[in-house]
Amino acid sequence: MAATNLNIRTDKDIKDQAEQIFSELGLNMTTAINIFLRTAIREHGLPFPLKLDVPNATTIAAIEEGRRIASDSSVKGYSSMEALKAALEA
Repeated sequence: MAATNLNIRTDKDIKDQAEQIFSELGLNMTTAINIFLRTAIREHGLPFPLKLDVPNATTIAAIEEGRRIASDSSVKGYSSMEALKAALEA
């Protein structure tokens, strides 16, 4: 198999951080990039999920409930953790 050069551009800080991690794993940048490329070939895509952080239905319901509770003046509130703990123990 003939070797070829691959030129990429990235921020210096990103490169330095990645090199540090790879070094701790006993790898150099070339080996790490080759692992990534071979895994992408084997997986027929990126070797990790590529997705937006979208909350699931349970999280959305919890957010909506929290907003409802926060805007409801009839819901009992607590000004400190101690007051909340005391109410829970009662």
